[in-house]
Amino acid sequence: MQRSLFAGLLVALLPLGGCMQTTLSPSSDASMTPRDRQLLSHAPYAQATIPEQYLRHIVDYPRKEQPGTILVDTDARYLYYVLPDGKAIRYGVAVGEEAQAFSGIARVGRMAEWPDWIPTADIQARLGPYPARVPGGPANPLGARALYLYAGNKDTLYRIHGTNQPEYIGQAISSGCIRMRNEDVIDLYDRVKAGSMVVVLPPSQNAAEVQPTSRPVRWRG
Repeated sequence: MQRSLFAGLLVALLPLGGCMQTTLSPSSDASMTPRDRQLLSHAPYAQATIPEQYLRHIVDYPRKEQPGTILVDTDARYLYYVLPDGKAIRYGVAVGEEAQAFSGIARVGRMAEWPDWIPTADIQARLGPYPARVPGGPANPLGARALYLYAGNKDTLYRIHGTNQPEYIGQAISSGCIRMRNEDVIDLYDRVKAGSMVVVLPPSQNAAEVQPTSRPVRWRG
C-alpha cells in the first residue's frame, strides 16, 4: 500500500511536459472556413518545420482546472486546453520575452476571426513605425484568430493569437502575447467560449508545481 502511494505521488509531481502519456493529434482542417483555406493557401510567409514536441498533442492532465480552461506553461512553451477525464490538448506556442511577459488569471473577454491589429503606443515606440491599424489577413501579426484577455472588465492588451512567423513557435520572442500556429489557433478558437478562464504560469514555475490560484493578472512591460 505504501509503495503504491509513493509511486502515485511521484507521478503527480512530474512536469506536464515531461514523462507523460502523449498522443499526436491528427492534423485536421475541420474548423477552417472557406475564407481560412483561401487566405492560408496564399500566406506570404514560408511554412516552418515545427519540432514534433510543439505540434498538437492529446496529453494526460493531472491538474485540477475545469474542462474548458486554458493554461499556458510559459517556460515549457505549451498551451493546454483542458478536456474532461484528465486529458488536455497541448499546443506549442511562442511566449513573451521575460521583460514583456505577464502571468496570472484572466478571462477571454472577446474573440475575433482574422482581426485587425492596432499597434499600441509602446509597440510603436519600440518596433514601429506601423500604420495606426493593420487590416486582418495572413500578413497580419495577429494571424487567423485572436482571444482577447481581460482582467475583470478591463482589457489587459494581451492576446492569444495566430502568427505570420510560425518559425518562432517554441521560443520567447513576442511582445508579451501568446502566439500559435494559425492552424492551431483556429482549432483552439473553435473550442473556446467567451468568458473562459485563462491561467498563465509565471517563468520558473511549471504546470506540475503550481496549483490553481485566484491571483490577478500581472504583467511587466
